Amino acid sequence: MANRIINMLLILLLLLVSSISTIRRSVPENFARAGHTNNWAVLVDTSRFWFNYRHVANVLSIYRSVKRLGIPDSQIILMVADDMACNPRNPRPATVFNNANQHINVYGDDVEVDYRGYEVTVENFVRLLTGRSPPGTPRSKQLLTDEGSNVLVYLTGHGGDGFLKFQDSEEVTSQELADAVEQMWQKRRYHEIFFMIDTCQAASLYEKFYSPNILSVASSLVGEDSLSHHVDPAIGVYIIDRYTYYALDFLERVEPDSTKTMGEFLAVCPKRVCISTVGVRKDLFSRDPHKVLITDFFGSLRPVELTVSGLNVTAIPRTQNRTRRSQKEREVPDRKLQYAKQFPTFIFES
Repeated sequence: MANRIINMLLILLLLLVSSISTIRRSVPENFARAGHTNNWAVLVDTSRFWFNYRHVANVLSIYRSVKRLGIPDSQIILMVADDMACNPRNPRPATVFNNANQHINVYGDDVEVDYRGYEVTVENFVRLLTGRSPPGTPRSKQLLTDEGSNVLVYLTGHGGDGFLKFQDSEEVTSQELADAVEQMWQKRRYHEIFFMIDTCQAASLYEKFYSPNILSVASSLVGEDSLSHHVDPAIGVYIIDRYTYYALDFLERVEPDSTKTMGEFLAVCPKRVCISTVGVRKDLFSRDPHKVLITDFFGSLRPVELTVSGLNVTAIPRTQNRTRRSQKEREVPDRKLQYAKQFPTFIFES
């Protein structure tokens, strides 16, 4: 009798394991049916202090590029650990430049920072990715992605073999990062992810990934440092890192209707200019990067049909089912409908 009970329990256990395996295998198949419908960007600078000015310039450079290519602020999560624009050491207040010639003020006029200063923590970053925000968190601080979302994740700061420092006081490990992404996959929070990491030994941060549909690029391999590009004498510190400098140079020549591919982008910084070796991991990515448009991650092109002609609704033929207009309505002449201006500037005209 005891043996029969044990055998029945073993059979039930095997059936349970088999059903769980079937469920897990069906998730990628369901995800494969879901198309790419929207783009999001999570841009993170983890460093504080004036001598890390370049890390703020790095993240704001990528922010400027994705916003120029069409991703709205409502779908960009910007985390900046220090406010260099308002730093008392900044000789040009309210500006952040990524070039000594001051060609581009990446701080701009409409930067929308979602997590600022001491809000940039490992806990907040992981909660953001996994959708475990505390009750009452504003929508602007949530990553509201779904199974159709392509997500660009850009990280910059100081790192080492298997970790990235936050605020010089804590760190996120490569395993924690991989587990957070797996939670995103299980909860259907992305379609594809592009991880872009600019830090020392950056490749170690994507080594632990085990979830599907992830393409990763890192500014340096394990054992290598990522180097800065140049100093601005007016500021006295390095103002951008090498990898991000050449990535931005490439992105500045991309337009919303560009046919440039992710394969081209992965080769933007060869060792002769980067000095460090750029690492790429594409074994988890189901598509050929050379056939993936760069705007699949860095842009957001919406099909829009424009018309300059007015719509004369009174000229529409009357059908038998329409209610006859009153005599007063028939006396009103036909008028063309026009859209009102977005902003009533006429009220300021003298």
